[in-house]
Amino acid sequence: MFKVLRKIRAWGAGPGSLLVLVAGLAIGALAFAAIGSFMVYANSEAFCASACHEMKQLQKEHKGSVHDVNRSGVRATCNDCHVPHEYVPNYLAKLGLWSDVWGHFVTRSIDTPEKFEAKRFELARRVWVYMKQNDSRECRHCHTTAKMDPDKQTEKALKRHEKGRLEGLTCIECHFAMSHQEPDGPGPQEMFAKEPARH
Repeated sequence: MFKVLRKIRAWGAGPGSLLVLVAGLAIGALAFAAIGSFMVYANSEAFCASACHEMKQLQKEHKGSVHDVNRSGVRATCNDCHVPHEYVPNYLAKLGLWSDVWGHFVTRSIDTPEKFEAKRFELARRVWVYMKQNDSRECRHCHTTAKMDPDKQTEKALKRHEKGRLEGLTCIECHFAMSHQEPDGPGPQEMFAKEPARH
């Protein structure tokens, strides 16, 4: 190891310094491209569907849901709802997914469908809390209030959206289990009912 470092230092001191610089830049560019390519693939539905058996089960639940098939023909995939769209939050979310890898491969707490079902509420609760904390950021990436057409909403929906706005509610408090089986236990509204409004 030290011999290699000495050789690199010797090259850096002589005419080889430009070669070392170019090689370093090339390696850095390749590493950056590889990481970027993996990030794009890791956000794909193909990756989510094949990553582990939990995802296969969740994808079956998604099939035929309102986020899979709807009158507008706009389809939401796993990453649309579960991964931030901005670069820095996206990378941070990817780092946070190591806890899922840890739970599947190391502690094996969710490595069977039965274990996953036993933890479904806990896992859903974690997503609901995350979405409450970021004001349903991933929902709002597609569903922006400014682009909602009040003429296409029912009177009931208009009243509920206005009530939610006045009470400082966020999307996930009313719209949950849209693409996945609802777990047993309280929903987000019951969970967050005792918390003060954010606005």
